[in-house]
Amino acid sequence: MTTHRATGTESAPVTETASASTGPIGVPPFAVIPGVQVEDALRGRVRQIVKLVETAYGWHSAGDSVNPPSYFLRFPDRPSSRIIALPASLGGRTRVDGLKWISSFPENVAVGVPRASAVLILNDHDTGYPFACLESSIIGATRTAALAASAADRLTRGRGRPTRVGFFGVGLIARYIHTFLAGIGWSFDEIGVHDLSADNAAGFRGYLEQSGATGRITVDDSAAELVRSSDLVVFATVAARPHVGDQKWFAHHSLVLHVSLRDFSPEIVLASANIVDDVEHGLKADTSPHLAEQLTGGREFLDGTLDNVLAGRITVPTDRPVVFSPFGLGVLDLAVGKHVYDEVVRSGELRVVDGFFHEVRRYG
Repeated sequence: MTTHRATGTESAPVTETASASTGPIGVPPFAVIPGVQVEDALRGRVRQIVKLVETAYGWHSAGDSVNPPSYFLRFPDRPSSRIIALPASLGGRTRVDGLKWISSFPENVAVGVPRASAVLILNDHDTGYPFACLESSIIGATRTAALAASAADRLTRGRGRPTRVGFFGVGLIARYIHTFLAGIGWSFDEIGVHDLSADNAAGFRGYLEQSGATGRITVDDSAAELVRSSDLVVFATVAARPHVGDQKWFAHHSLVLHVSLRDFSPEIVLASANIVDDVEHGLKADTSPHLAEQLTGGREFLDGTLDNVLAGRITVPTDRPVVFSPFGLGVLDLAVGKHVYDEVVRSGELRVVDGFFHEVRRYG
């Protein structure tokens, strides 16, 4: 593996390789970007990444993307586990194609291994050749947190800034969402923590204390108490089916970032104002909004998309809870991943796998 010290570029570097029949063709070198480089490229740039994600989301909403349905690989012998493929193509100034391949094995946590792992493949827009493989659990958490922070900022306008945030489920995603909320300048009088694992709750509290979070930090043994006492609630669990069904928990009309997607009964969804990142993607795979659609036979319970909110096309109600349910779009992984790639190229530390594409001549 060779480290290329290069100047900045907005596209994959190309090497010229002879072709017996058509003359020179451009074959991009293939690079591997490990997690440490991904983290370095993203650290301390919360506002920049939020803007990047909002811009890419805008391109997607305007139709300048291809974002097919996610594909789920499931296992009869491991029913709680899955691996998901998210193919996508993003236009705009980024112009990159690719695939996110992310696994979720919840039983990993019991043996001290993170639940999720992921890679992101970036493909050259012109040749289709893959030109980079990036560690992507950090990229996925970053794009999720960036969109969540954007949603929190826009959906609270006219409702007042939350003073107490509650985190229901406290893994990697919850940590990144807190980091991004802090990074856009938010602070809270109180932060509530709830998790089925006491160790996880204690670990998240330790992270909050070390991060310099202001305000009182409490660990709530009762899920109901956490939700009832928080005006912003972040659901980031690994729930595969609804486990929250009491509408009274949300009687104070809180804002809910429902990033884990399957926590709520259809009745909770139907009693709330519902914002999604993408209608077609959000209403599938037995998400809570999908279950509400199955129950009612329609989509009238949806108030709109985050793009509608960002563009000022809809007004968010204040007379009921507001639930933001982002399914997670592969185009946003591409946007963040391409940003990371460009930053690593600019740093001069791109790690290229020499000779990765070996058979590039049609007749040898």
